[in-house]
Amino acid sequence: MARPAVAEINLKNIRANFKLASSLALNGKTLAVVKADAYGHGSVQVAKYLAQDAEVFAVASIEEAMILRASGIDQPILLLEGFFDADELEAISREGFWTAVHRQEQLDQIAGSSLAKPICVWLKIDTGMHRLGFSVEHAVKAYNELNSMPQVKNIVVMTHLANADDSLSKGVSVTTQLSQLPEFFSSPDIELSIANSAGILDHETARRHWQRPGVMLYGACPLAKSNAYSNTLRPVMTLKSEVIATRWVEPGESVGYGGRFVAERRTRVGTVAMGYADGYPRQAIEGTPIIVNGQRTQLIGRVSMDMLTVDLTDLPESDVGSEVEFWGEKISANEVATYCDTIAYHLFTGVTNRVPRKYIE
Repeated sequence: MARPAVAEINLKNIRANFKLASSLALNGKTLAVVKADAYGHGSVQVAKYLAQDAEVFAVASIEEAMILRASGIDQPILLLEGFFDADELEAISREGFWTAVHRQEQLDQIAGSSLAKPICVWLKIDTGMHRLGFSVEHAVKAYNELNSMPQVKNIVVMTHLANADDSLSKGVSVTTQLSQLPEFFSSPDIELSIANSAGILDHETARRHWQRPGVMLYGACPLAKSNAYSNTLRPVMTLKSEVIATRWVEPGESVGYGGRFVAERRTRVGTVAMGYADGYPRQAIEGTPIIVNGQRTQLIGRVSMDMLTVDLTDLPESDVGSEVEFWGEKISANEVATYCDTIAYHLFTGVTNRVPRKYIE
């Protein structure tokens, strides 16, 4: 019998979340972000399932894009971080990839290239994120340079929202970021891409020609405060395992490495086949919620590499073989993340390859 740890992926719910994103962009198009192995959900399986819905997929790098091409995905694939070396331009042209461009050296490399087919470029502008992108002052010049190149057939102007998820953030607001876009880009002939998941769900003014839903496709709300739209997102990954042993400990006895948990009452401990080598966060604190046999209980003791322990004292029907859910259908990854000083993105992408994915349609 195989180790019971498994990540169930509900593909139908991914489609429902994609359709939600599309429905909020009535005058625009929606691509599907499947970078980082579709946020840990399996980029090939997700892309194949969405192939009839999404016109374009987006990944971080050409290596991720080539995996999708090799699997039979023939839609355009956007490289969100662009190309890292001029040698990649030949493959970008050959495979019909789209590429972000965020610095002058990339413009120069495109201008100096001999491409079999012209490419589609997404010109990235820094409006406050301060990671990648041309400064606002140089954005129009960069656009005009690209527009004059025979190697370029189409240009989309993009920026990334730094604080769309939290209106109380001390960082630059969505309104401020949008106000920085040069008037030049308000032309109806220029396509814009601004909205990430948070922008799609909570900022109508950010919904332009192209929307870029990422984590919302996988059922996690990116907003600090959920709203009517985010409340309709459907969970996609359900991380599961089973209880593999039980025992009683007496008051004053400890459980796990370092004796972090010390029983205050006679406590029934369930040991579960799930640990940080599977992707369950080691930093999870005492009391992190866990579902056993459909009932809510909590983590006790420190997470080990292959196992963790839960409190079964008040769950007398639970025993060896009882199903354990860590996040998914019955408990949200967002809630679990708050106990682990992290975010749902981190939980999803952290689930390791030794946990098999089971795809459900």
